[in-house]
Amino acid sequence: MSKERRPINVGLGDLLQFRWPIIALASISHRIAGVVLFIGLGIMLLALQVSLDSQAGFDLVQGYIASPLGKLLTWALLAALAYHFVAGVKHLIFDGSDLETLGAATLAARVTLIISAILMALAAYWVI
Repeated sequence: MSKERRPINVGLGDLLQFRWPIIALASISHRIAGVVLFIGLGIMLLALQVSLDSQAGFDLVQGYIASPLGKLLTWALLAALAYHFVAGVKHLIFDGSDLETLGAATLAARVTLIISAILMALAAYWVI
């Protein structure tokens, strides 16, 4: 009998050594962007509530948004929104067509990442 030296459990180190296909990276990024949007929506609703309470609350929220951390968080939410939107459009196009080949999916993932990167750069320019 030969003993195979396969890992029983896959750890974080094993995942980092694996070469992920671009389709998988695009899919995982789409899910991460959705989680960031979900959490960010709660933060933005809280900021809206505080800003509408009083003039002092508005000034407080305005100061937070104008800070470097506030600008970074604003950009992160805009970047997540841009990526999630572009990836969602890609999914809608694929769901309504016969483009279910590996080559088409790889091209669509690349186009999604490129368009999203352009939108993220525009968002960074706008926020700064």
